[in-house]
Amino acid sequence: MIIRDGSLGDVPAVLGMFDSAVAWLTAGGRTGQWGSRPFSTDPARVERVTSWAMTDGMRIAEIDGEPAGCMVLGPPLDYVAPAPEPEIYIRGLVIDQRFRGRGVGAALLERASAEAAEQGIALVRVDCYAGDDGRLVKYYESQGFTRTETFRVGEWPGQILETRLSAGN
Repeated sequence: MIIRDGSLGDVPAVLGMFDSAVAWLTAGGRTGQWGSRPFSTDPARVERVTSWAMTDGMRIAEIDGEPAGCMVLGPPLDYVAPAPEPEIYIRGLVIDQRFRGRGVGAALLERASAEAAEQGIALVRVDCYAGDDGRLVKYYESQGFTRTETFRVGEWPGQILETRLSAGN
């Protein structure tokens, strides 16, 4: 697996990742996170992914030359208060379900921590959907993140999680 910077040319692949994730979640009866409509058919979501690709924060994980996952780093989203210290914030993380179970998410999260360490930053934060069965929050906890604040965007329940890098990282 390699992780590289993303670009506008990655937008179709990233939309495909989101579409595969929505289909997988919907098949499991978990539509609260992103609904049941493919991202690629929603102009606002296409615009969001395109805007991510125009920043220097998009990272693409590839397996055998195929885009397998995407992470976007940048400032916290509007509904999250900035940290009182420098941070790396994970604005988005999605895995193409064809590569599920191959460590793509873990590799991208490790990349975020590595970038934080390179910049001398000790805090990495992410927010995620906290509804349905809570599996997404538990996933981040399994990757070393701890819960901090909860929030709501309308009826959408969210959880902010963080991990701190030790001085030796």
